[in-house]
Amino acid sequence: MNALIITEMTAVRMNVIADRTQNLLAAGAKAMMVENLKEKLRNGIAHFIFIKKNGEVREAWGTTSKSLVEKYVNGRGCSREAFKTTAYFDIEKGAWRSLRWESIVKVF
Repeated sequence: MNALIITEMTAVRMNVIADRTQNLLAAGAKAMMVENLKEKLRNGIAHFIFIKKNGEVREAWGTTSKSLVEKYVNGRGCSREAFKTTAYFDIEKGAWRSLRWESIVKVF
């Protein structure tokens, strides 16, 4: 039997997503996808799909791996977590982007 461990931050994300979508079941699933995405971003290049604010479906490859983005970090920005989003360095665009937690569709 596998145990599901929910961190405090995952619970926060779940509440934010539930508030924004009015769907508690989807909120739990999406919060876990965000957790999975953040881990993959930290450890290398992640492949994922999300829905942009304008409704467009976006397939992206990104990272937050220190060794890959170090030269693009200046240390003066605000954490995107404060805005209830997740930041990532978009490999294709060569720039920082962010996505709203509830917009995540799939993490490969």
